[in-house]
Amino acid sequence: MLSAEQLHHFKNLLTQSLKENEKQIEQNHHFGLHEEQNNVGLSGELSNYDNHPADSATELYEREKDLAIDDHYRDEVDEIRAALVAIEKGTYGVCQVCQKEIPIDRLEAMPTATTCIEHSQQQNLNEYRPIEEEVINANVEVPHDDNNGFDEEDSWQSVAKWGNSDGPSDLYDAPTDYDKMYLNSGENVGYTEEFENSVGTDIDGKNIQIFDTKQLRAYEDALDEEGIMTTFGDLKAYEEEPYVDNQEDEQ
Repeated sequence: MLSAEQLHHFKNLLTQSLKENEKQIEQNHHFGLHEEQNNVGLSGELSNYDNHPADSATELYEREKDLAIDDHYRDEVDEIRAALVAIEKGTYGVCQVCQKEIPIDRLEAMPTATTCIEHSQQQNLNEYRPIEEEVINANVEVPHDDNNGFDEEDSWQSVAKWGNSDGPSDLYDAPTDYDKMYLNSGENVGYTEEFENSVGTDIDGKNIQIFDTKQLRAYEDALDEEGIMTTFGDLKAYEEEPYVDNQEDEQ
């Protein structure tokens, strides 16, 4: 059991720590959280409509950080008060789970400890993960018909078309319309053609091979039925060399 001198020592440590934490909370004015609860915003603006999204994100991050720090101070105060109550009751230094004495070295390192190391709550790892992680690597595909799909790139385009923080200077080939201010805004959203999986190459991108797949046969049948070469019409007569107009240009 702890001696009277040791209990006095830990009581002084806890009391001093309690004063410091309460002073810190008072000096920070609870990080302005009371003002926000009274519908008084800290930004000083009636609306964030004309603010840049990055500025709003920075303000949100700072408020989340303030909330975390405020919770930390409050938890520290609660743990210190619980330890002081244990000293008054004569149960300080005894594990609340197994009723064994807590090593003096642990109390020196953590005066608020109420359990031994074996029964510390910190040994139970928090398995909570942000819900956003569930879709980071998700293979999102919502088929619309036999040939079209909706992949992750289309998901981003569908969201980005409503606005983002990009401006003309953020894109290499900036569009003239601000409604198209996102990557690959000019392509057809929703087209992920399954027959593209029928084409394969080696590791160097050479030795192109065509594999006879169900999707490819269906694509060819659809073109034959319409009597066209591609879904967007017939190619020019020199489609074998599409990047040159004649032999002179090729040379």
